[in-house]
Amino acid sequence: MSNVKIIVAGPRGKMGSEALRLIENTPEFELVGCIDRKHDGEKVSDLEGLPKLDAEIFSDVEKAFQQLDADVLIDLTSPEVGYKHTRLALENGIRPVVGTTGFTQEQLEELQDLSEQKELGTVIAPNFAVGAVLMMQFSKWAAKYFPDVEIIEKHHDQKLDAPSGTAVKTAQLIEEVRDSKVQGHPEEKETIPGARGANEDGMRIHSVRLPGLVAHQEVIFGGTGETLTIKHDSHHRQSFMSGVKLAVDQVQRIHTLVYGLENLLE
Repeated sequence: MSNVKIIVAGPRGKMGSEALRLIENTPEFELVGCIDRKHDGEKVSDLEGLPKLDAEIFSDVEKAFQQLDADVLIDLTSPEVGYKHTRLALENGIRPVVGTTGFTQEQLEELQDLSEQKELGTVIAPNFAVGAVLMMQFSKWAAKYFPDVEIIEKHHDQKLDAPSGTAVKTAQLIEEVRDSKVQGHPEEKETIPGARGANEDGMRIHSVRLPGLVAHQEVIFGGTGETLTIKHDSHHRQSFMSGVKLAVDQVQRIHTLVYGLENLLE
């Protein structure tokens, strides 16, 4: 079986550099190029702190997709750039694996239509940590019995979107099994606006941003005389790489867009 030829977008980022290390340590994966707004024409091996891989860096995305013989794009950048990269990859016959959160429903529907039109798989995952995916699934199960729930997500202080894609996805999964309900006292009043967090279908979502954190979430359920907390912590970005590898393997076997790693787990 031939190697899976991969392009990585955002190789200097914390997640992107971990993806390079994953490729370096996976015999059947081959890095054929990177997309970066700087260092056009240089090699990955020229950049300090990155694996000694010989692939070329492109600042022109379309040029990269047209010149490189690639099977899969791994994109771990930002929502705006990630959407553009995903669309261009599909148009050039490359299957995207995207770890960027913040896509709109309209964008997801557009990309799904394009995936099916091109008969190419696309995987977009709010979280690539298998433990986080299980946390979301366990929360959906628990919500059938505990409809009063709040979500607290905690991330590093350089994260751009709030709440996190994982928190939003968790709330969406819970909404599938929970009747709409406004929680708390009906006359509750915030003496400081925002104190109770974001309101999603009556649930509250709280976002914490601090240096020292990576990616953490707890889902707290309350019932008569008891509480249940389902919690997941990613202490290092290596925790996301098992999910990235799974997505790269699976994206070649599907012909539509899959949103959420849980849809790839058996």
